[in-house]
Amino acid sequence: MKLHLLGTGTPTLDPLRPATSSFLVEAGKDKLLFDAGRGTTMRLLGLGTSPVDLDAIFITHLHYDHICDLGEILMAAWHNGRTKPLPIYGADGVSDIVNALLTRVFARDILFTEFLNPDGADIHSLFPVTNISDTWQHSSDDWSIVAEKVNHGNSLGLSEDVWLCLGYRLEGEGKVLAIGGDSVACEGLSKLARNADALLLSCHLTQEEVEHFGVGVLVEHVIASSRQAGKIATEVNVKTLVLTHFRKKSDELMQVLEEEVRIDFSGELYIGKDLLTVII
Repeated sequence: MKLHLLGTGTPTLDPLRPATSSFLVEAGKDKLLFDAGRGTTMRLLGLGTSPVDLDAIFITHLHYDHICDLGEILMAAWHNGRTKPLPIYGADGVSDIVNALLTRVFARDILFTEFLNPDGADIHSLFPVTNISDTWQHSSDDWSIVAEKVNHGNSLGLSEDVWLCLGYRLEGEGKVLAIGGDSVACEGLSKLARNADALLLSCHLTQEEVEHFGVGVLVEHVIASSRQAGKIATEVNVKTLVLTHFRKKSDELMQVLEEEVRIDFSGELYIGKDLLTVII
């Protein structure tokens, strides 16, 4: 199994990490896209892959930095000749977004293209969507996947009925990859990552930044810091920790981030960057 980090940045613009959350996993013969943040299509092309080549899309949650290239992915796949359905799975509400993209945002483009090519694939049946609102599982010939709810602000009082974040546990080729999403330590994340070969986890801030900006509530309830990331990985006994979703930092702060993770985690550690490939 191969994990390709397409985007490792955040909504804060960073020329060193211009793309935001998106990850491509090669599992057996399939190419699975997790999230579709800014720059996903261009990063796929950098790997020699196109939206036409994808076998499934999984969305962790509906923050814009995880979905802002979803419309581009769908339209590029259609415009470049895709005829096979591309299933989309994601946090409850993703079907509303796909519907809005196809019936509102790109409606005129679609009408224009259908007028010029009336025999082309029907885009409205090309992207079947499955909303996930609780524990969920799915399998194919080469891999299986489980989704669990994780805590991305919900412990502050955000109802899961209106705000849901998912993590995933992907098993294939005798390996296990946990995708934690934007999460803090919680029961769902522990279930997904327990004894995994690798855990992909968002790590927004160093402890130094937390203290400087006074954002303790953020790392307690919304998204893990470097100190927490190391603790989480050790507690669930993962072999490899891959970090992503970094707020813009100096080289010195990135070194601090790595050192803070290492206080608690002694396994293999990857500090993610765009287009990094990790063999699971």
